[in-house]
Amino acid sequence: MKAWYEELFENYGQQYDRENFAQGTLGECDFIERELGDNRAARILDIGCGTGRHSLELARRGYAVVGVDLSDSLLARAREKAAGQDLPVVFQRQDARALPFAQEFDLAVMICEGAFPLMETDEMNFAILRSAAQALKPGGKLIFTTLNGLFPLFHSVKDFLAAHAADGNATCHANSFDLMTFRDHNLTVVEDDSGQRKELACSERYYVPSEITWLLKSLAFHSVEIFGAKLGAFSRGDPLTTEDYEMLVIAEKQRDRPRSLPPPRSDFH
Repeated sequence: MKAWYEELFENYGQQYDRENFAQGTLGECDFIERELGDNRAARILDIGCGTGRHSLELARRGYAVVGVDLSDSLLARAREKAAGQDLPVVFQRQDARALPFAQEFDLAVMICEGAFPLMETDEMNFAILRSAAQALKPGGKLIFTTLNGLFPLFHSVKDFLAAHAADGNATCHANSFDLMTFRDHNLTVVEDDSGQRKELACSERYYVPSEITWLLKSLAFHSVEIFGAKLGAFSRGDPLTTEDYEMLVIAEKQRDRPRSLPPPRSDFH
């Protein structure tokens, strides 16, 4: 039986690019470039790359990029766009929980819940962070956005998503936030590229800043900074507040040799 996030993105490449969350690419890549210091020699790993919107834009700006995703549909759309724009991005089907890279990249990005934090268990989500850490060179940087666990304590997730819905986009209803697990359970309705309507029972994990910091520090990231995430306008000038639906995380891997990391969990096989 496929997980909800696997079913969601089947035959969804065209529709994915129309979603509201996919409209901030240029500004987000501007931020990524600033974090890289415009170093065109940097190798970038785009985890949960979807249809390749960040991968392709960064390649257009002269960076070497590898994009990985679990969805064949999204990867097919990414490759189609890359071929049409003559951009040399390498797209691979990989499970973010068990990436095959070892100290190969200067930067890894996971934007707009690319893989993390969609997994069924905290152990699976941790495995994604671990894979990202192992893919980075010493001194490498990880930039990702994730759901802000402070937001649902003060606001209705259902109301927020309804207020930001657009015609043709996915919709959520029957939301229920579990204070013991910090998971939002909902029914998500989408229409795929063939016009087929799907209703899926989804569960997404919200994290508070202290959890993210602890998880990353345990993976040999010596610097962890967290900010509010504004669509298409990431900035170190936006302190995280309870008004931010997402948080922006910037972590740097230590340069000296880290202690041995624990073996990866295999409960997702």
